[in-house]
Amino acid sequence: MKLILLSGGSGQRLWPLSNDSRSKQFLKVLEDKENILQSMVQRVWKQISNVGLEKYTIIATGKSQEDMIKSQLEHQAGFIIEPCRRDTFPAIALAVSYLYSNQSADRDEVISILPVDPYVDDAFFNRVKDLETIIQQSEAQLALIGVSPTYPSSKYGYIVPKQIEKAKNYFSVNRFTEKPSEAQAASLIKDGALWNCGVFAFKLGYVLSILEEKGLPTHYDELLKQYETLPKISFDYEVVEKTKDIVVLPYNGYWKDLGTWNTLTEEMATNQIGKGVISEDSKNVHLINELDIPVTVLGTSNLIVAASPDGILVSDKEASPRIKELVGEFDNRPMYEERRWGWYRVLDYTKFSEDKEVLTKRICVEAGKNLSYQLHDYRDEVWTIIKGEGEFALNNELRVVKPGDVLQIKSGDKHAIRAINDLEIIEVQTGSQLIEEDIVRLYMTWEEIQEHVLSVKES
Repeated sequence: MKLILLSGGSGQRLWPLSNDSRSKQFLKVLEDKENILQSMVQRVWKQISNVGLEKYTIIATGKSQEDMIKSQLEHQAGFIIEPCRRDTFPAIALAVSYLYSNQSADRDEVISILPVDPYVDDAFFNRVKDLETIIQQSEAQLALIGVSPTYPSSKYGYIVPKQIEKAKNYFSVNRFTEKPSEAQAASLIKDGALWNCGVFAFKLGYVLSILEEKGLPTHYDELLKQYETLPKISFDYEVVEKTKDIVVLPYNGYWKDLGTWNTLTEEMATNQIGKGVISEDSKNVHLINELDIPVTVLGTSNLIVAASPDGILVSDKEASPRIKELVGEFDNRPMYEERRWGWYRVLDYTKFSEDKEVLTKRICVEAGKNLSYQLHDYRDEVWTIIKGEGEFALNNELRVVKPGDVLQIKSGDKHAIRAINDLEIIEVQTGSQLIEEDIVRLYMTWEEIQEHVLSVKES
């Protein structure tokens, strides 16, 4: 069996910590057994490793999340990178074509699909392993995992089985009901309905046949070329709702969707992360502060207070899911991002009337890592080293840099830097288009950069 983890979304319900590049699965607010903060994706990867599935797992994600997920998983996983966002059906199709044409997977290979951020016990992943047997035994086109509901929730979709046969450990699916009222949910639960947790499996050939019917290529490279033209449609609408032979495997253990502040804070081991104070008479308050200034909560209860470079949220916990309705009106660039080499935080951004922009960042390059050898077309940069030591490459020349050094980089200059120990830089960009896409990467690794500089000098 092969496992495909889907990582996407913008995480608007967890604003301001989440943004277009740092979705909810990347927020380090959960604790592991050693009381070290970890993200949802790090937690899930450990659980997958605990049941021996990591060697059979690839992650499908978009370009905007590539650096962050590779950094958090320390490059342990295999990846399929979508060139643009096209929803879950194109993402799954691309991953399936990769397994088929690039990894020579057989059409009878069972493929399981899983979101990258479920909050579950390890036992859940043993249930995922059972999907392979269920697909083979039942000969169904799709097999799903359904969670036994603990209360009549209106937030989840429900899988309604046909007549339950106690002799089998799976049921045929009758229909799906999406986010019913609590009264309807209670009635569904009496009929044996299960929560739909977005986990399903199929034989590789089933999805390949759907691509063939649509006239789409099953070869990865060919599908990648057409990816931007594929319709934005979910796998549920394109495949699940049109599939007649579906079975569901029940799971009776713990499962939770940590998609809102009120559900996420219920699973946090601490009430406070970052600088600040919560007064003793403030009850059921969670404070998460990523800023360098303290936040004080005094004499109030049932709140989530979250502060990041992207903004500040003060909300009643029950009301917090509504933040998505308001955040949709914001059109700001992400102010904090994690990258494969470290992180950066936007300190200030100003746009002047004469089409000139100024952007100031604080950048951390972690020890042993480097920025790529690159150039920019539309901006100049000034770097001031404030912490650590590193090696700086500028137009095929290398030099050691230390705190207090000021580095001038003009548009068109080829440049890179490697951190000998953790290196922090204040970067000031000036130009007409201060966008992340204004990067021409020449070499990625420091070994390649050194070889290039040496070859230029020798010639």
